[in-house]
Amino acid sequence: MAIGILKEANLLKAEIPPDAVFIGAISLDGSIEKVDGMLPAVIAAKELGFKRIFLPNDPLIPINMLEEIECTIVQNLQDVIQYLHGHPIQAMIHPQTPLPLTNIPYHKNSAEIIGHEQAKEALVIAAAGGHNVLMSGPPGCGKSLLAEAFPSILPPLTNQQQLEVLSLYQLANEKLPHSQNAPYRHRHHSASSISIIGGGTYPKPGEISLAHHGVLFLDEMAEFTKKTLDMLRQPLESGKVTISRVYSTVTYPASFILIGAMNPCPCGFLGSNTHYCTCGIKQIQSYRNRVSGPIFDRMDILLSLTSVNLDQPNSVSTSSSDMQKRVKRAIELQYERYQQPINNANVSYEKLKESSPLTEQQQKIITKLAYTHSWSNRVQIKIIRLARTISDLQGERRITDESILLAQQLRENFNSTSIK
Repeated sequence: MAIGILKEANLLKAEIPPDAVFIGAISLDGSIEKVDGMLPAVIAAKELGFKRIFLPNDPLIPINMLEEIECTIVQNLQDVIQYLHGHPIQAMIHPQTPLPLTNIPYHKNSAEIIGHEQAKEALVIAAAGGHNVLMSGPPGCGKSLLAEAFPSILPPLTNQQQLEVLSLYQLANEKLPHSQNAPYRHRHHSASSISIIGGGTYPKPGEISLAHHGVLFLDEMAEFTKKTLDMLRQPLESGKVTISRVYSTVTYPASFILIGAMNPCPCGFLGSNTHYCTCGIKQIQSYRNRVSGPIFDRMDILLSLTSVNLDQPNSVSTSSSDMQKRVKRAIELQYERYQQPINNANVSYEKLKESSPLTEQQQKIITKLAYTHSWSNRVQIKIIRLARTISDLQGERRITDESILLAQQLRENFNSTSIK
């Protein structure tokens, strides 16, 4: 506004570049101060096609990571006028110090988890394709442990992904060390729907947006309110959430992997080898119905776990770094296939069919399975997406028959067949 006023008052003789944008607040003495949400504004300007940005110094903006855009640091309004007239300004002589990367250790390593090898392999599939996972098992069987180790097998964030995550945390007024680690969010089931989805009088990002490009873990998923869980339906499908309030309507990105964990029944011991279940059939059904059908349909992988014996023979468990290497290779195949950074879980079904068509025999297999298990169309498509990811992990260019059968096993016998 100030630059426009100066131009209209004929106090600014130079032409204002059409690809330039000015961000900041002007004090009474003419100095330019930073404002809240600077990084999101810079990213939005870049996406709108601006090539040059004038802004005050802000140590929270990693200017060294911003590509294809020129950032000019100014201290006051006179600096802007001076630069537009073609004269150098003092602020440009001292470039901003790059925002240092912080090496944050992961909570858990998969090598520390005893047993659950088949469950770990299922989580590798989930990480490689961006698939959602729902785990069920008695208390203490390792559900939370597996979820905490899951971020350690995800690949490091790219520059663009880091910028998007940092901007969301700034909008939410939350501190986040500058790191390449994928974000991991874990909220108690007493959390409100606003804190999970986002909102407020002046809408701010919620947990699903703070988990963007990372993981949202909902422990005791059946204890969350039905309203909160059902509000996840749209973000899980579209990868974004739109919040409408009286003062504004905003859309935040929310592309995350959902890891859910729940007990198989109210007492928690259905199928346990050490305790008797005291729940009736109606109690069990009522408990499971807390996770509605539409949400259940949106979970790609369903795992039933049981407790493992700690005195089992010592064996070398696969480390997170080895699992991460496999995930990286599978993701690279997907990026190459789709010619954009998108995974099997989120690519459009049309592009998935075009790049990985099923054979006539494979389509018959899926149709027969769908009839046997009463699968919806969404679940059938998820089976194809899972099979595509499994084939990528195997280095196969086409979807194999074996991958379809394995994808089926990752969904059937939930809460009745246990994976150790």
